[in-house]
Amino acid sequence: MLGRIFSILKFGRPARVVGVVRLEGIIGNAGAFRNGLTDDRLGPVIDRAFRIKGIKAIALVINSPGGSPVQSALLHDRIRRLSAEKNIPVMAFVEDIAASGGYWLAIAADEIFVNCNSIVGSIGVIYSGFGFANAIEKIGVERRLYTSGSKKSMLDPFSPQRTEDIERLTAVQNEMHQNFIDAVKERRGVKLNSASENLSSLDDSELFSGEFWLGKKALELGLVDSFGELVSILKERFGDDVKIRRFSLRRGWFRRRLSVLGAGDTQISEITENLTLSAISAVESKALWSRYGL
Repeated sequence: MLGRIFSILKFGRPARVVGVVRLEGIIGNAGAFRNGLTDDRLGPVIDRAFRIKGIKAIALVINSPGGSPVQSALLHDRIRRLSAEKNIPVMAFVEDIAASGGYWLAIAADEIFVNCNSIVGSIGVIYSGFGFANAIEKIGVERRLYTSGSKKSMLDPFSPQRTEDIERLTAVQNEMHQNFIDAVKERRGVKLNSASENLSSLDDSELFSGEFWLGKKALELGLVDSFGELVSILKERFGDDVKIRRFSLRRGWFRRRLSVLGAGDTQISEITENLTLSAISAVESKALWSRYGL
């Protein structure tokens, strides 16, 4: 209390506080991405940021090539709900990339700031996998698959591709893609329209084709609002005495375990298992980041 009074007497007003939430990495919790960005893991972090007493704004620092559409939408919706309930504006600051699901997170903000070299966009849906039908035939492995339900073996990687499977997958992807487009138009619609002169050679189908752009072009298209970095913009908006409170995910179990000396046999086994998962995750993560040259 005395500190608050002193602050008011000295500066004329208490310091303004901005909560900064870091959203970095792959979005989702499927497969090897056991430590990705999910609503379950990040929800409490975001909630804490919005509960700061006297908070003036929330700033999202985003560096993500995307991932799960469901988790992207859940995180987006949580941020929008809290912003509306508490009447707190949200700003997003893109570092290297906000693509695909990463851009879905960015549009949760009322304003999006980028670097001229930031990668933005990739408004689309992708599915990837492998086909081993020919491989198992060559090495003499017989595939035995028993199902109840004619569609249960759809997209089985050990069976030849079927036209009806591809058509079904495409229909699901198109519906999911439309949900993404609707979210972008809801959050950026007016701003996209204001950039209509820049869209003369780029129709809607191309804007939402999954293509991505650097900061300058993204600004021209209305996908973002301005250039700027976190501290400079916050000082410009809230004064040089702005207080920044940072929130991010804590280190996971695996990293904490590695910091413990003298692990027993059980712990060594657990660490070995997690090393394997970590290696797989690193390969899959690298593949996703590499799509954007990162």
